[in-house]
Amino acid sequence: MSGAESFGIEKGYGKQAVDWMNEEAKNMDWKFEARLYDYEIDTKNFGAFEMFSWMGDSKAARDLVARASKRFKIKVIEGGYKTRQLIIKTSKNEYGIVRKGDRAIGQIEFTSSRLTNSKWVVSKEERK
Repeated sequence: MSGAESFGIEKGYGKQAVDWMNEEAKNMDWKFEARLYDYEIDTKNFGAFEMFSWMGDSKAARDLVARASKRFKIKVIEGGYKTRQLIIKTSKNEYGIVRKGDRAIGQIEFTSSRLTNSKWVVSKEERK
């Protein structure tokens, strides 16, 4: 995975957290760059999130997202998880973990159309 758009940061902290993650990646010489793409999702259980996309190393992305959650004491969505099943449908699914600090507090399932270039929509969410 060299990039993903199913990562999110608690609403109100997007710019601050993305700037911090990019600066940290630069300081550590990691291949990582994140950008907000002006899209928000609302969840019933976890609140609103500003979605962002990133390019680079997936290990760096997951590490920086978790560290940003601890640093700013915010909830984040760590997306990009897929099932191992091969199911051919008109929609694509991706899964994410909602974290607050070091703890995983829930799971989210995203759905998007394969036929159009649509954005992710939350189809299921579950608190742990």
